[in-house]
Amino acid sequence: MASKLLRVGYALTKNLGQIRQASAVGGAVSQGFLQELAEEKDSSKFDQHFINYFNRPEIDNWELRKGLTELHLMDAIPEPKVVEAALRACRRINDFALTIRFLESIKIKCQASVTDEKAIYAYIINEVKPVLDELGISTLEDLGYDKPELFLPESDWWWENKWYKEYGYDKLNSYKDINFNAK
Repeated sequence: MASKLLRVGYALTKNLGQIRQASAVGGAVSQGFLQELAEEKDSSKFDQHFINYFNRPEIDNWELRKGLTELHLMDAIPEPKVVEAALRACRRINDFALTIRFLESIKIKCQASVTDEKAIYAYIINEVKPVLDELGISTLEDLGYDKPELFLPESDWWWENKWYKEYGYDKLNSYKDINFNAK
């Protein structure tokens, strides 16, 4: 009886080890493919991979989010044709919030890449504008999402003067400058 239990236990641990090896290999294959795409000098394969991924008719919400996350994690700003494919996929899924987040991520990537971020973001939006109009999607600037909605200046807490100038506020020295006795 004891030897039978030992044989069953050994078989289970052997199978468990094979399952662990298979799952480790599966994860390495997908990461290796993405690294190969990122390291390749020619960006046409990179673009075509994501265009094909987003143009699949059976794509669901989870797969779309996975693809957008992979695209955002790459150290590259996507071409307008990739952005168009992603926007069309968001529209097929009918997820407006994901569309806005995707446009925000493009804007953030443009800001982080070079000093002239407005030119790159403006180029992408101008190239994608016909698709945005066709799908009925507004840009971040049209929606007013390019500036914070609930920005309250507090001079003692904010350490940079430029934030006040960007949002049209004058920086006060402290709360003492506010006239509380005025009626």
